[in-house]
Amino acid sequence: MSALQDYDARIVDLYDLDNPDGPDHDFYRDLADSRDARSILDLGCGTGILTVTLAAEGRRVVGVDPSATMVAFARTRAGGERVEWVEGDTGILPEGRFDLILMTGNVAQHIPDPAWMLTLRHLRAVAAPGATLAFESRNPAARAWESWTREEPSVRETMHGALAEWSEIEERGGGVVLLRAFNRFERTGDTVVEEQLLTFRTEERIIQDLQTAGFDTAAVWGDWARTPFDGRQRLMIFEATPTA
Repeated sequence: MSALQDYDARIVDLYDLDNPDGPDHDFYRDLADSRDARSILDLGCGTGILTVTLAAEGRRVVGVDPSATMVAFARTRAGGERVEWVEGDTGILPEGRFDLILMTGNVAQHIPDPAWMLTLRHLRAVAAPGATLAFESRNPAARAWESWTREEPSVRETMHGALAEWSEIEERGGGVVLLRAFNRFERTGDTVVEEQLLTFRTEERIIQDLQTAGFDTAAVWGDWARTPFDGRQRLMIFEATPTA
């Protein structure tokens, strides 16, 4: 993963409310249990909302994220002591091999080229024989970004007082989209601007990249109920294994 702009602590405080536990986390927890994973790497773990639920007796769980603010939050959450937290990217992974490697929350889209291929190669190097790599990415054909622009601010109450939010989208070509989110804390007048550069890769591109990095694609699902992806769903969920 590449170094990212860190998050304002007030935004991190709201992250779990905006990205709650749900069917995506159920899917990844089921993978961990069904494969009897004894070692799990959660790359791009964020606040650790999923990561801590993967930690179980006799199972090693490592959570990695480039955001110091996110990792600091994750360390202090209930169950955080059962996880090895790493602030950084795949270039500084701890020793060992992993039975299950996850990139959740569309993390794959936050890794730009050429860091994307380097990340996949790093993950292949730490994948145990027979391991599973699982992650999701939005289907570019659905053009989800077209619905993200909000010119008029919406306002909600938060633990930090009223928060006004609006956003802008900039298409940069080649499947790359810049999302610029504005967050104005009305109590202080502070406006926090978050920029996320997202890469929308096709199913064919991702399968090819996985193969180049040394993974075979075992399945591509179109939803969390494991409906096979047919090109029309908004989401692509990949399961891959190291090439023998």
